[in-house]
Amino acid sequence: MSTADLVFGGCLLLGGGLLLLTLIFDDLFGGFLNAIHFGLDLGGVSPTPVLLGFVAMFGVGGLLGIHGFGVGVGLATLIGVVAGVIGGGVVLGAFTALRRAESTDTFSLEDMVGSTGRVSVAIPANHFGTVLISFAGASHNMTATADAEIPAGRMVKVVAIAGTNLVVAPTSTVSTEGARSDA
Repeated sequence: MSTADLVFGGCLLLGGGLLLLTLIFDDLFGGFLNAIHFGLDLGGVSPTPVLLGFVAMFGVGGLLGIHGFGVGVGLATLIGVVAGVIGGGVVLGAFTALRRAESTDTFSLEDMVGSTGRVSVAIPANHFGTVLISFAGASHNMTATADAEIPAGRMVKVVAIAGTNLVVAPTSTVSTEGARSDA
């Protein structure tokens, strides 16, 4: 195994592995890697994943140049740089799309008061069950309690909040329609 193989292979493994960890464990691992952030953003994206994408694709391009095309180390390095730039651009585009897909709308449980939902797990009187409620553009399966027993499938209205739980009451009629959306 040559030195070029070790360098290109190491770049592939290190850059690709760290990029994968950043994608999967962004909240935990991303904070650690953001130590090299320097306060710079690329369209709302940290430069860390872009740099890791470059490093990984540099390794892929270099290995492809040496073993796929049979070129020398110098030309393989150039192929690696081109592949790295393309890889960094792809990562930038992907992370930008992921950032745009994140919801910026926040809400508190108190905002759910007055909304309707459907009991998904029966609620015994003064005990807990679950309610499926559509709110703020998403479905939420929330723990709920009630003064009276409410069977699964029954439509309910959120009347109050108790800690992190909903307090619900049955609506006046049983409906087979889905829960309304308050988004």
